Amino acid sequence: MTEEIKRRLKRPRRSMMFLSAQRPGLIKDAYIYRPDSLLLDLEDAVAENQKDAARFSLYHALTTVDYRGVERLVRINGLDTPHWQEDIRVSVAGGADGIRIAKCESAQDVRIVVEKIEEAEEEFGREKGGTLVMAALESPLGIMNAYEICKACPDRMIGVAISGGDYRKAMQTRFYPDGLEMLGGRSNMLIAARAAGVQCFDTVFTNVDDLEGFRREAQMVKQMGFDGKSLISPKQIAITHEVFSPTDKEIREAEEILLAWRENEKKGVGVFTVRGKMIDIAFIPGAERVIELAKASGLYEGEL
Repeated sequence: MTEEIKRRLKRPRRSMMFLSAQRPGLIKDAYIYRPDSLLLDLEDAVAENQKDAARFSLYHALTTVDYRGVERLVRINGLDTPHWQEDIRVSVAGGADGIRIAKCESAQDVRIVVEKIEEAEEEFGREKGGTLVMAALESPLGIMNAYEICKACPDRMIGVAISGGDYRKAMQTRFYPDGLEMLGGRSNMLIAARAAGVQCFDTVFTNVDDLEGFRREAQMVKQMGFDGKSLISPKQIAITHEVFSPTDKEIREAEEILLAWRENEKKGVGVFTVRGKMIDIAFIPGAERVIELAKASGLYEGEL
């Protein structure tokens, strides 16, 4: 695995905005909204008789539009459909940054997709290992197998995302503002992702006019430990970035910890204090993540 692929695997992804790949007018300049990632959708957002047209539109966008650093992920159709293999070929041929596996329920699903990605990378002369993958968990079985899914392909796996609509339906419930109906699925997936060392993303909030409700949900899943949210509207991006970006206080503390760590490490000191708090090596990854997020948010221009 190259250093560049390692960097891409861990890049901050606070926001992933869905856009139908079938609609060129939407996807040609979506970078102007500055989400961290775009999810160009070949699945639910595309009618069954429009799959070929959507793939054509997707390939054209991937090969002609400069997305100016915004990550381009493609949600392919499920493995139980006749479309997913061609979805992969077009995505890899066009140079997509990664593929989101819909309705993933097992590690074998991931391995099957990765095998086809490898074939497409060879066929179209794309960098081996350059097409990353993430899995959407949409069923109780997917949640139960979350850890194995997260570990299925360490060299390509970005992380996992929960899909609220299908999960709620499978659990025979519906949306509730307090999110209690999603607590088990969110918690189990998050624990699996953290155990596997990959990222974890929350589901979409479908009422695009209820921005206060959206903010409450974003704050809740941030508190749980999620890395970001899937989105369906540009109106949700600013709130998402605000919620998932570190505060000025958090940035200053992280900077102080890392600077003190460097200085004390030179002296062979493993435990020291910052602002009266005892610090050891266990604090360093968290401080580094705060600085990384701050840089991605445009909130930090220091040398760390």
